[in-house]
Amino acid sequence: MAELGRLLTAMVTPFTEDGEVNYAKARRLASGLLDSGSDGLVIGGTTGEAPSMNNEERLRLFGEVKDEIGDRGAVVAGTTDNNTRGSIQLSVEAERVGVDALLLTVPAYNKPPQEGLYRHFRAIAESVSLPGLLYNVPSRTSLNMEAATTLKLAEIDNIIGVKEASSMPDQITNVIEGSPDGFRVWSGNDNETFSIMCTGGFGVVSVASNVIGLQIQRMMGLILEGEIESAAREHRRLLPIFNALFWVTNPIPIKYAVNRAGFDVGAPRLPMVQPPNDFKARFDPIMDRYDIDLPIA
Repeated sequence: MAELGRLLTAMVTPFTEDGEVNYAKARRLASGLLDSGSDGLVIGGTTGEAPSMNNEERLRLFGEVKDEIGDRGAVVAGTTDNNTRGSIQLSVEAERVGVDALLLTVPAYNKPPQEGLYRHFRAIAESVSLPGLLYNVPSRTSLNMEAATTLKLAEIDNIIGVKEASSMPDQITNVIEGSPDGFRVWSGNDNETFSIMCTGGFGVVSVASNVIGLQIQRMMGLILEGEIESAAREHRRLLPIFNALFWVTNPIPIKYAVNRAGFDVGAPRLPMVQPPNDFKARFDPIMDRYDIDLPIA
């Protein structure tokens, strides 16, 4: 199984002025993110505006980014939705274009029971040889994947971890405690990385690392070195921007931040829109407290 790394960036998707995927910019952004601390990239997730992209665009984006970064980092491709057959088809095609792993997101809208979740993810995992990273994000899907279901899925050989964005500390701790050797838990929220890693979690799938990856990497390094007080100070220093990036629905704020930093990723696609002026007036002073780690040409 591929080594995905501890700091995975949920990469924004650049668009042109007329709303098309800007593949050339995506390649540049992918390289810049690896240069600024990321071990790998999640492509076509929530932050990448996958719901507004068709499968042809997503597959090309997976392939372009993997071609750009090669073995420098892992590409985790978001290939699933609430259609199990469609998710299998896209996952098989993503494996053909060379991605390193799949992001397996809890389905939204149809709200299957826990047994349905288990069978859905098992069917997708069995259709490919790639490792799968589960993604539990009840705030977006209106459905929580319970610890017992995650632990049952952890017994499947090529399901290697979970991105936990439930904000349920007891549930996350129970997954960390009960999972088999080799199954890893990534924080799904930047403001919870410190607590999850201190509890035994492995890393983070980060939104903020689109702009401050080296600083997040440094905080994580302090945790791993046992410098918990220093790591806590870094967490507290970073917390204002972690939280500000979610004042408006993700990825609206992070796309604004990347653009404001000087790397043009274009506007969000409808139904996402640019942030309102009152957001910018509050956000800009917070962003200005931090160095930008993303290389800006």
